[in-house]
Amino acid sequence: MPVALIIGASRGIGHELALQYKAAGWRVIATARQPEQLAQLQDAGCEALPLDVNKLNDCAGLGWRLDDEKIDVAILNAGVYGPRTSALNAPLQNQFDEVMHTNVLAAMRILPMVLPLVENAHGKLAVISSHMGSIASRSASQGWLYRASKAALNSVLKDVSLHTGKAICVALHPGWVKTDMGGAGADLDTSDSAQRIRSLLEGLQAEHHGGFFNAEDGASLPW
Repeated sequence: MPVALIIGASRGIGHELALQYKAAGWRVIATARQPEQLAQLQDAGCEALPLDVNKLNDCAGLGWRLDDEKIDVAILNAGVYGPRTSALNAPLQNQFDEVMHTNVLAAMRILPMVLPLVENAHGKLAVISSHMGSIASRSASQGWLYRASKAALNSVLKDVSLHTGKAICVALHPGWVKTDMGGAGADLDTSDSAQRIRSLLEGLQAEHHGGFFNAEDGASLPW
């Protein structure tokens, strides 16, 4: 039975990914922060693990709980947007810390622990990034703290990809999705986005390793 690890499955895209992989017959390991979120995942048949990505002890505990697993697909979905700026407004220190710790530092703690487990299965590792993290295609500056964090996350993923020849590592833009972050006016439902992410991951080949892709249509995105 293939194994999927979804980090950040309490709601939105991550939760839907957990449900879809489980429905497809996978063994699903999924993380969330709150007891009620963990209970929902357990009720859906997932193996639910408590994890606050901003707590070092939680991250270390995840590594211990997953020791020697073989992970066919690992998806790091945890992330926050931060202040919704339209001008070059300097973020407050606590805003900067929350966004950068959640979107970047957590990845730098978790991915080195998860990578060997994905290598054990010659599997696939993905981070949920955003086209807003692309520097080359940027034409607007709103949400510039979020943009900076996703550009940094892309850098982290690229560095992780350089350390393995046994797993396929990619950054993914999930599309504009109807989540708490994306809002009700977004283009895609979470079910649509999750299905497209799963299809893209299924089709990844060695030549896609270390790339940045749009899950809506599979197109490569510039860094």
